[in-house]
Amino acid sequence: MEKLAVIAASPLFEMLSPVELDRLAELARTRQCAPGEVIFAEGDLGDSLFVVVEGQVEVVREGADGAPQALAVLSHPEFFGEMGLIDKDYRSATVRARTQAHLLQLTSSDLRVFRQHHAEGFTFVVVNIARSLAARLREANARLSGNH
Repeated sequence: MEKLAVIAASPLFEMLSPVELDRLAELARTRQCAPGEVIFAEGDLGDSLFVVVEGQVEVVREGADGAPQALAVLSHPEFFGEMGLIDKDYRSATVRARTQAHLLQLTSSDLRVFRQHHAEGFTFVVVNIARSLAARLREANARLSGNH
């Protein structure tokens, strides 16, 4: 699948113009991951977001007993790693390839370049990240309150 088609299908890039989508496709780099390969580890400094092109990745966190606990399994067109771009903090979980996985990666540097020429599109990306984080927070709140 070509980069532009993946980016255009991702909810992260909803509302962007064709020119903006083209530019993000130019900036994105591809990454192939073998099953079990760690894409980033809990505690790493966050500087990239990833869009799943093919395959599956799993989000895991170390439990109280030290054993990894699966939090989510993601596949196309889902994305991950965006929190690190917003708060410039350490990764809150580990993400590893569950199967052979093909990803697109955009770094904070890529997004700064994008923002310089496409301020409105950049705003839409930030709004889409905020929507995603809000949905995840609502889901976590529902789980904690037993209303899932």
